[in-house]
Amino acid sequence: MARIAVIGANGSIGSAVVAEAAARGHELTAVVRDPDRYRGEAAFVERADVLDPADVARVAGGQDVLVSAVGGGDGPGHVALIEPAARALVEGLRALGDEAPRLVAVGGAGGLETAPGVRVWDTPGLPEPLLQIMHAHGAALDYYRTVSDIRWTVLSPSAEIGPGERTGRYRTGLEQLLTDAEGRSRISVPDYAVALVDEIEQPEHIGERFTCCSL
Repeated sequence: MARIAVIGANGSIGSAVVAEAAARGHELTAVVRDPDRYRGEAAFVERADVLDPADVARVAGGQDVLVSAVGGGDGPGHVALIEPAARALVEGLRALGDEAPRLVAVGGAGGLETAPGVRVWDTPGLPEPLLQIMHAHGAALDYYRTVSDIRWTVLSPSAEIGPGERTGRYRTGLEQLLTDAEGRSRISVPDYAVALVDEIEQPEHIGERFTCCSL
């Protein structure tokens, strides 16, 4: 059993991660902006601001893993939140020294390659708000890649992620966008949560980004 704190536990991905990890017997702490509104499956609930390193250190203390599943809503919201949150998360964990938990962050698919030297965000015709979201996640990943003193992992989803069934079946890759048997790059939120909790239980990608896709 691991002690896992999930920042953004009220969101679709955060709540799925809590549900998946709780079902496997892990001890969950939901980290949210308004604990009174939390209705999920975590045993403990904490209020914190992901942009405040002191708050990060407080909720991360005593945990084995800190999951960041924060989202900024629209494009400008992601620009204002995602990369600054990455910096605050690292600063907060550094304050804990050798006792800092591992960090697993929800990433984006925009920086994955569709061909050598070509990324998803290079696709012609993408709307500006979507590009802002993609590049916000890209900036956060660029920052994480400068960090060597914190055990971090970023999990990028497929190009399409949304509601769906939990099959427990998926495949993983590193820098290339993956597709399923029908040629689509997609994964359900529950299966994304399976991949993330599998990585918590059997670490294979410390210090790197990886991605997952339905079979």
